[in-house]
Parts: sequence; C-alpha cells; structure tokens
Amino acid sequence: MKEHQILIVGGGTAGIMVASQLRQANPTLDIGLIEPAETHYYQPAWTLVGANAYKFEDTARPMKQLIPKGVNWIKEYAASFDPSNNRVTTKDGNTFTYEYLVVCPGLKIDPSMVEGLSEVMDSGAVCSNYTNPKHTWDVIKNFKGGTALFTQANTPIKCGGAPQKIMYLADDHFRKSGVRSKSQVLYALPAGAIFGVKEIAETLMDVVDRKDINLRFGHELVKVDGANQIAWYKMGPDFKDYNHKDLKISTDGDLTGIHYDMMHLAPPQRSPDFIKNSPLATAGGWLSVDPKTMQHTKFQNIFGLGDVAELPTAKTGAAIRKQVPVVVANLLSMVKNAKISEKHYDGYSSCPLVTGYGKMVLAEFDYDKKFMPDPKLKQLLLFNSNKEHWRLWILKKYLLPYLYWNKMMKGKDV
Repeated sequence: MKEHQILIVGGGTAGIMVASQLRQANPTLDIGLIEPAETHYYQPAWTLVGANAYKFEDTARPMKQLIPKGVNWIKEYAASFDPSNNRVTTKDGNTFTYEYLVVCPGLKIDPSMVEGLSEVMDSGAVCSNYTNPKHTWDVIKNFKGGTALFTQANTPIKCGGAPQKIMYLADDHFRKSGVRSKSQVLYALPAGAIFGVKEIAETLMDVVDRKDINLRFGHELVKVDGANQIAWYKMGPDFKDYNHKDLKISTDGDLTGIHYDMMHLAPPQRSPDFIKNSPLATAGGWLSVDPKTMQHTKFQNIFGLGDVAELPTAKTGAAIRKQVPVVVANLLSMVKNAKISEKHYDGYSSCPLVTGYGKMVLAEFDYDKKFMPDPKLKQLLLFNSNKEHWRLWILKKYLLPYLYWNKMMKGKDV
C-alpha cells in the first residue's frame, strides 16, 4: 500500500494541469497520478483532423513527457474508491492511500447506449470525430452525394458544438468537390435550439441559412440500422423542422427513420463505471461536486473537475482551464489551513465554433449562459467574437494548440 499526500485520478487535461500547477506552487508536495494511457491527445483539434485541416499525429504527445517531474506516475486503471478510508484500488489490485484526492478521469464513450450503433461505429458511412477523426475525413472526401446526416446522442457530450462544427466544414468541402448540388446536409439534434447562448445562436442560424442546411430539432437518436443506413429517432417536445428538405423517411410506430448516405455523430457519453458505481457519484452517476468550489459534496478531502463532474456547464477544455486554479487553490489551502480558499468557479466554458475553412465564432459563457468574451481577444483585434472571423480560425488552429502544450500542460495560467 502506497501513500500519497495528494492522489490524482486521470491524466487528461484536468489531471496534468492540476499536477503541474501544484508542483509549481509547492514542489515539496508528494503527488501521485493514476493514468494507464501511454499517449495524451489534444482532442479539440480532432474537428480539424476530420476536415483534413490538421495532422492527427500533431494532436498526440507521450504521456511521460507531460507528467511533471517529481509526480509519481501510477500506470494503472483506477477501479474503486473507499473514501471513508482514503483509499483507491486499481484493476491490478494495488491500493493507494491519500490525504487529498482529485478525481478527473474524463467520461466514457459508449455506443452501446444506442441500439445498433456499436456494429457500425467508425465503419463504412458512419464516422465520428470523437473516436476516429481520420475515418471522418475518409467519409467526407469519398462522399458522392445524397443525404449527409450530422447528429448526436441525447446524453451529455464533450464540447456541445462539435457535432455541428464538422458539418460546416464538410459543407465547404462538398461545395469544393462539386457534390453539394446533389446533396442535402441535415443536422438532427435533441435540443430545441442550435446553441444555448443567444448571441452565438443568432450567428449560427445565419450560417445555416447561408449554407442551406436543414435543422431538425427535438430528435432523440434511439437506434441505427446500419444495413439499410437509417437513423431512427423519437420525437421530443422540442420538435421543429427548420428549412425543410424532402428526404427519404421511414416510420415504425412512433419512431421516424432518416435514411443517410453518410452520418457523422457525437456518440453517447457517460460517466465511467468506476465513478458511476462509487460512493462519489450523484444519482445520475456523475461525480458529485460543489459547482463553485469543486469540493466533493460529502467528502471534504476530495475534489473533482473536468468532464466527469456533474456541473451545469459545457464539458470543454476551456472549462477545465478555469476549474483547475480553483481546485489547486483549495487544495493548497486545505494542506496549509485545513479549509478551502475563497476562490470560486463561475461556470465559465468556451466552445470555438468553426463555421467553415478559415472562419470561426467563439462562444464563451458562464453558468447562466451569459455571453462573456475574454477581454484578451482585443489584443488580437477581435471585438465581436460572436461573429465569424478569420482571426478566430487562426486562434483555433495555431494559437490554442500552442498554449495548450506550452502553457496549460506546464502549469502556467493562461
């Protein structure tokens, strides 16, 4: 049994950032980090990979290069928690104890939550930037016309804007390749609006109009028939058909089937089993934390953040960027004073919404879905980030990856 002063579960964006900032603030801390993966990916760039605007290889770094010096890398899978005794047990049967625990393992992509999806995921005409962006590009570049369906499961997902970003890029490519005139581009989503922030939604609806895209709101994906290329939906209370197009549609009881020639989707996503089935979870299976302090709602020496946390905001790396300093400040205060600091998280999240090659809108918002652009954008001569701009594309493709690898991962505040 190995004891650590601070034990971190998860080596994604949140885990590496917390470890790095803790080491920067106090190099004497005894920190362990449980993470089985050999490779760390910068997933925000996978949207661009799926549109052949970024190299997949450039989104990867060896995990050993990112874990800060002095942090003990425990290359195992966490399996269970015993918070009453300050213990974490791994799949290998090893037990690690802690004074303070940080839980940030991310979420689990689970195609089995939609009937028939596992059988067709990342094969043939079905693709997803969430799992295999290289296959997405193969599907887009080989598309010969017909119905291009972009959709998402009715679960929390990483980066709520991602399912439509690739649609706008694909539409651009279809026009360049000459197949758009014999195609229909369709976005079927469970929500009743294209985006939750008013200023951003207005711009995106303008993009939809310009690109002549059919939006079908209130569509909950429940089944995929891969053999016949049909996505089956249950209609929700937010049902609305915007910019209607005549498509091949089937019905089966109360289900509506949309026939597709290609489909990109955000697959179902959920909390990992070892979180869902633990004493740390909410009734919905997500990690239970205070939305302002990131402290666990029951165990005071446990903090959680990132995609696994049950918070009323978007699950993005930008949200993690603002959550980490709060967790670090509260941990340092707990170590020194046995109480948390006064630092709070306001729910900030950000979604860079690519609207075409060379164009982007930047949605920044808080728990109240209030649009709150970063004042630093003015240094880039960006004064209306809720409007499409080529400088925002430069931010997405070049500046943000640089800041991620060279600042965020090294514990520097950005």
